[in-house]
Amino acid sequence: MKIQSLKIFLLTIICYSCQDGPKENPIVKTQHPNIILIMADDQGWGDLSHSGNTNLSTPNIDALGNNGVSFEHFYVQPVCSPTRAELLTGRYAARTGVYSTSAGGERFNLGETTIAEIFKQAGYKTAAYGKWHNGMQPPYHPNARGFDDYYGFASGHWGNYFSPMLEHNGKIVKGKGFLADDLTDHGLDFIDKNKKEPFFLYLPYNTPHSPMQVPDAFWDRFKNKKLGMTYHGTEKEPKNFTKAALAMVENIDWNVGRINDKLKELDLEENTIVIYLSDNGPNGWRWNGRMRGKKGSTDEGGVRTPFFIKWKNHIPMGISINHIAGAIDILPTLASLANIKVKTEHPIDGVDLRPLLFDESANWKPRVLVNHWQGKTSIRTQEFRLDNENRLYNMVNDLGQEHDLSAKLPKLRDSLANIKHYWQSESVENTVEKGERPITLGHPDFVYTQIPARDGIPHGTIERSNKWPNCSFFTNWTSIEDEITWDVEVLADGNFEVELYYTCPEESLGSILELSFGKSKLTSKISKAHNPPLIGMEHDRDPRMESYVKDFVPMKLGTINLKKGRATLKLKAPEIKGLQAPDVRLLLFKRIS
Repeated sequence: MKIQSLKIFLLTIICYSCQDGPKENPIVKTQHPNIILIMADDQGWGDLSHSGNTNLSTPNIDALGNNGVSFEHFYVQPVCSPTRAELLTGRYAARTGVYSTSAGGERFNLGETTIAEIFKQAGYKTAAYGKWHNGMQPPYHPNARGFDDYYGFASGHWGNYFSPMLEHNGKIVKGKGFLADDLTDHGLDFIDKNKKEPFFLYLPYNTPHSPMQVPDAFWDRFKNKKLGMTYHGTEKEPKNFTKAALAMVENIDWNVGRINDKLKELDLEENTIVIYLSDNGPNGWRWNGRMRGKKGSTDEGGVRTPFFIKWKNHIPMGISINHIAGAIDILPTLASLANIKVKTEHPIDGVDLRPLLFDESANWKPRVLVNHWQGKTSIRTQEFRLDNENRLYNMVNDLGQEHDLSAKLPKLRDSLANIKHYWQSESVENTVEKGERPITLGHPDFVYTQIPARDGIPHGTIERSNKWPNCSFFTNWTSIEDEITWDVEVLADGNFEVELYYTCPEESLGSILELSFGKSKLTSKISKAHNPPLIGMEHDRDPRMESYVKDFVPMKLGTINLKKGRATLKLKAPEIKGLQAPDVRLLLFKRIS
């Protein structure tokens, strides 16, 4: 296939959704429907009773599909951050600058238009409660991406799910109870406060992502249970981990039930669209419909998720759709259903799924969906998947991807390989290299900026508490030659009050810390001991890989004047008392002028 015709074919089959806006929706005339968008974290397609898994019961999530529309072949990306970026922008994550899941690589580029911005401009109240995972510091923070209210943690995995350190619109706060329940509580309050005006509520839960923590009421149903449906492959299934994951999903189901009950209580069901999906495949080898792959894989099992959309008395009940669709389609579909015109700085990759919702016999155009992560790319058509190694599988009868059809269907294999090659070469133009985008600090429109250990670099004897950085802290600071640095860009001049979240044993009292940026510097003495134990293990149902955490407390370091520009933010300890300087979790900058 010649390159020009290939481009035309690719643009036709992938990007035919790039329209000026949705056609008029006869269903919505005078009032915009509310939107509730719920996303689980690391839940596989098979982790629902709706999917046929008899190991657990998820009646409230199932009801969204039974009383609405279920997409049987819905695709996201292999890990958290890119899927979230696609859901928020309607564009492939590779085009938006997402290249990692931590240390800044999870951010999508400035200039991308988000679904929250679109709905906010249309008069909606917007909120996000949960795991953001697309940027912590403004202008990457959810409050800078269109959400009026944000509560949760903006990083990736978290170290404790019971009353943990969280944030509310940038300010550090303490959670209340089990995190998924706490996030739901905030969602219910938001619904209550905005019941008389259109609202957009995004609930990206943090479970069943590890650490495997869940309240006793849910764990007790699984801890001694024999699993009737297990993983089909040769890899060993960690049964205890599976039980914990399923218990966490049942907890999500309970919370979805609370949301459903609130909508009924407030008589909002007929004016509220509810969507449920997950952000990638399962985070362990467990039953998943015999599909190949799990989280992190571009194979079917790593990227297929449940997708339910319910809108009482508007969307048909109990419809199952087999056409392929993906996270990139959520933005144009919801905008269409709400009669909101979409204007974005960059063309959207997703398509409006409304014709499928209302007309099963719609003349639907063929398309391909691309799954990509860290150099690995897979292509999904309605019937076939071309995997990362250009092996071809018929996905109608070979979900396990066991029978390579490349030799039997070489022309199809080659055409899909050409599409993949072109997509990859086109996406390279948008690739962001590590270090290209510094950590931002001091956006003039926002009061708070967190600079966590996650985004820093330790020097000398200083160690990170865990190789997975998202909830880690710095420890073992034993030498005055050591330092912690951050590659920072200050966005506007200003004076900032700085708090250090730290722990420190009694013998280290009197240690001196020095914070500097360019020519600006402040020093402070550690005057209060705080040496709590590590926590998290008391709630773990299965051994974790993430860092344990501590009860870090704030100490005011002082006020520093920062000038606009890029430089290295440094934290040093010119004087260390006892064996080591404090353990460091994060710096919180508060703009005061």
